[in-house]
Amino acid sequence: MHRYGIWPFRLFRNLGIPGPTPLPFLGNLWEYRNGIITFDRKCFDKYGKVWGIYNGRQPLLAVLDPTIIKTVLVKECYTVFTNRQKLFTKGILKSILSRAMDEQWRRIRTLLSPVFTSGKLKEMFPIIKHYGETLMKNVQKKVEMGEPVDVKGIFGPYSMDVITSTSFGVNTDSMNNPNDPFFKTFRNLIQAKPFTPRIVLTSVFPFLIPLFQALGVDGISQQGLDFFARTFAKIKEARLKEGLGVKRILNVKPDSSGPLAAISEKRCLPEQLLCGHLRFSFSAEENVELRMRKLYFAFSPNNLLPLILGKTPPTYDAVMQLEYLGMVLSETLRMYPVLPRLTRDCKRSVQVNGVTIPKGTLVTIPVYILHLNPEYWPEPKEFRPERFSKENRENRDPYIYLPFGAGPRNCIGMRFALVTIKVAITLLLQRFSFRVCKETQIPLRMGPLLLLTPEKPIMVKLVPRNGPQESQE
Repeated sequence: MHRYGIWPFRLFRNLGIPGPTPLPFLGNLWEYRNGIITFDRKCFDKYGKVWGIYNGRQPLLAVLDPTIIKTVLVKECYTVFTNRQKLFTKGILKSILSRAMDEQWRRIRTLLSPVFTSGKLKEMFPIIKHYGETLMKNVQKKVEMGEPVDVKGIFGPYSMDVITSTSFGVNTDSMNNPNDPFFKTFRNLIQAKPFTPRIVLTSVFPFLIPLFQALGVDGISQQGLDFFARTFAKIKEARLKEGLGVKRILNVKPDSSGPLAAISEKRCLPEQLLCGHLRFSFSAEENVELRMRKLYFAFSPNNLLPLILGKTPPTYDAVMQLEYLGMVLSETLRMYPVLPRLTRDCKRSVQVNGVTIPKGTLVTIPVYILHLNPEYWPEPKEFRPERFSKENRENRDPYIYLPFGAGPRNCIGMRFALVTIKVAITLLLQRFSFRVCKETQIPLRMGPLLLLTPEKPIMVKLVPRNGPQESQE
């Protein structure tokens, strides 16, 4: 038994790859008790840009070398590093884009990609703007009552309303109805914890995976998935009865042509449509809400309004041309990426930039550590939007900045998330300034969840611009 618990741990030692000493059976899982980013920072400080660790018996090679990162995410994506970490799934979960593998992933990605063109985003923009204005009204009510604002409490429902309206065609009105079952079920589905008994057991004893599959235990609420399956089936049935067809199920205009129309001509199973919507919703909701929570810290130290907004009305073209707002967003994503790591599965043994990567090894890129590496980012903990000016972007290696990943398996909802964020920020900053209050946690500290989330709720004070309260600040 002891031999079983230590046998895999010779791998990195034999390859000459440094790393922390693993414990029998657990590997380095115990090191995560203080959070992933704390562990990654400790390893980077001690071992440099490449180190090996073990999640139970599973070897993980952590890399911060841009050359290796480019090979993993782009150059060898289709041949060696196609898949993300394999998770045991069943039913419709197998068709979710982030969990799909090889040809199934390519097929689903090809199906969904045309939904996120500039033209499609322009079609969505009036919906996004509508919910941005609803957000403004709700914030105004809190300001008039003199209450501090829980950033998650206002941005979470906003992002949910935008996403469910554009992807499902459902008006959940989460901002005015936080107990809506759609909203509550969705939020319960995306709460990601670093440790559960299932994760620990399958990391230590991989042979238990088929047993969990047979028992229907995959770590995600089946009740929640069934709820969305029923909801989507009702939407589809109603629209087909109205004679709107698959195009309207996908929220595509009936007279659309080109790639959007082509989607309706492809054979697409209902569960694939559902999973496409769910995956987009998961990634977009994570991106929108978490990034807007952290944008408070970007805007509060400085009066950036004249540089960001001017008097620009929130039209699609005008918002997309707000160059400095884009720089502020990019710097925020550098300092606070949603995912602390990106992970790819190595399908066959290869050597990349002098490093041997055996088949079956997971290659993980500690994004949070990469974004704070002083070798690439001078004074990395200082907020400097100028890092992302056009000139600076052109002179920088693109593989040291990965808030949405890179290559063929980057975040499919990236552009949608950015538009949704820009609309909300534009409307808010044209009317309010952000201020700290006694409930504000300074400095911002991250919790131990798999998603990079604040340790405590971000509480802020919003003050009307050009009002008497602002003049007193």
